[in-house]
Amino acid sequence: MYESRFDAALETLQPVLDASPDHTDALYMQAVCARYLKRHDEARAALDRIKRTAPDFGRAFQEEGHLLRVLGETDRALIAFQRACRFNPALVASWQAQAELHQAAGRPMEARNATAQAERISALPRELVSVTHLLHEGKLLKAEKLCRAFLQKNPHHVEAMRLLAELGNRFGVLEDADFLLESAIEFEPDNTQLRLDHIQVLRKRQKFTAALDQARHLFEADRDNPVFKSHYAIECMQTGSYDEALALFDEILSALPEDPATLTSRGHALKTLGRQDEAIASYRAAFAAKPDHGDAWYGLANLKTYRFTDDELARMQGLEAGTELAFQDRVHISFALAKASEDRNKIADAFAFYEKGNTLKRVQARYTTEQMEEELRAQAEICDAALFAAQSGKGCEDPDPIFIVGLPRAGSTLLEQILASHSQVDGTLELPNILALSHRLRGRQRLSDKTRYPRILHELSEDQLAALGRDYLDNTRIHRGGAPRFTDKMPNNFRHIGLIKLILPNARIIDARRHPMACCFSGFKQLFAEGQEFTYGLEEIGHYYRNYVALMDHWDRVLPGQVLRVNYEDVVADLDGQVRRLLDFCDLPFEQACLDFHATERAVRTASSEQVRQPIFDSGVAQWKKFEPHLDPLKQALGDEILATANPVPAA
Repeated sequence: MYESRFDAALETLQPVLDASPDHTDALYMQAVCARYLKRHDEARAALDRIKRTAPDFGRAFQEEGHLLRVLGETDRALIAFQRACRFNPALVASWQAQAELHQAAGRPMEARNATAQAERISALPRELVSVTHLLHEGKLLKAEKLCRAFLQKNPHHVEAMRLLAELGNRFGVLEDADFLLESAIEFEPDNTQLRLDHIQVLRKRQKFTAALDQARHLFEADRDNPVFKSHYAIECMQTGSYDEALALFDEILSALPEDPATLTSRGHALKTLGRQDEAIASYRAAFAAKPDHGDAWYGLANLKTYRFTDDELARMQGLEAGTELAFQDRVHISFALAKASEDRNKIADAFAFYEKGNTLKRVQARYTTEQMEEELRAQAEICDAALFAAQSGKGCEDPDPIFIVGLPRAGSTLLEQILASHSQVDGTLELPNILALSHRLRGRQRLSDKTRYPRILHELSEDQLAALGRDYLDNTRIHRGGAPRFTDKMPNNFRHIGLIKLILPNARIIDARRHPMACCFSGFKQLFAEGQEFTYGLEEIGHYYRNYVALMDHWDRVLPGQVLRVNYEDVVADLDGQVRRLLDFCDLPFEQACLDFHATERAVRTASSEQVRQPIFDSGVAQWKKFEPHLDPLKQALGDEILATANPVPAA
């Protein structure tokens, strides 16, 4: 190919493609060769195949840009080059092409910015350009090896430190990433990208105050910069300062009144605060400014209570039927169309769109049922009765936390709202602190020694267990008000109940459970931001539910009486009785406000935010039954024994 022998290159590629039709690199080379041979339809077909199977492969969009330029479609070519750089910022040719296209269109400032990016990358050491390509093409182990080798020879090279921190971020080694970025900032305190990267890592580590400080540093250095202002606003939201965040969004919009990202972020903030009409207006303004801004369309759908107009439905259908939607916009609009179709009782159409959205997400996911089963099996095998006999009673004795665990969409937000309505309880959010702690305990060996955690729980001293409990309480304090107790409703914490009871022996744990068909299908319908990749397939979510039940049965055996199971259907049928049962378990006196939970004003950051602001309803209990003809894969994955032992479902 590099010798311009394109026919010979295609002949050499063919056996590879015959054996592996979705081989990304082979398809990419096929597209390049076909373009040079002016076989444009063949090039387009190869690129379309890549985008279906590897939707974030930057070089495919770069090649699409080259092809579109050849065909004279310069506007579409510019969009392709911009997407290429979004997925892989090291693509010099795409930056250069953007500069040329902007210059030709009379946009000199944009042309200069693109040229500057191309020059910055060209000035990097060759090894670091290779690291960047590998990182953005998902070849993380190769990227890490090359980056570490470069840093051994150049230990204070700031860009190499930044890239290694990004690799640490993707591997989940957040402490290392934090340290690298903190050190790099000391070398180059005016490097904006370092601080932006550091904000992301600090947020993942739940160091919200530090993330806010970094965002404030950028904001105060240039108060008119809309990017810095936006980051500061988002960090204000993370720390619960919604009024300040909204004021900042309004400032951005006074200068950039049609910025779709800011309008959408503002909509998310208003939704969280329960200001639904204003949220709707903000989302609508976002896609009025940019009709294909999928995040805004899905923002409306995710209100759950919003019904799309016929005109909005037609506009979404037109976008989805076209070929120009960006990958993530297509995902968002697929889920929004599913909601709109379901509201119109077009069940077959709704299911088709739910399935399409999930299939797109599954392409990006690394989740496998086998890997999750292995992880949960290790919890059951290692966190045995002997562990708790030897290690119990050694952690931090504070009774402050109330953990609500289970599967997403199982009614946990309802339970949280009931508890947060109590005068002695602060409702927080889905705190990832326990998950982050489990990653810390795995350490660097997580790839080669998959059971280091939870095995290490047998080795921790009394002081270490108590320190970990105090660390959890200290790091979550920013989310609390003045109440003595608080909720943590991260559903995935069910995997780590052993860890929780060792470091916080007096914490209460509530298992929010819902009929398996209702729970699993509701998860399949929900587009989660991150962390719930098992929801992208009916079989995957069915197997996950089975494994969740098995692990909860294990915790019941080794920690009898330590977990309260609350069925959503029981709460709907007998609110008063279940609220009293819940409060008794948490050692809280009865308060009428817990029964009147829908009247409680507080920020709610989950998909059920609008639903828990209404009185209890039973219309959602059997919603899945409308879709039952499409759900055989889910039933088979769950198995007869799970379905037979589930709470009965009232008639639809």
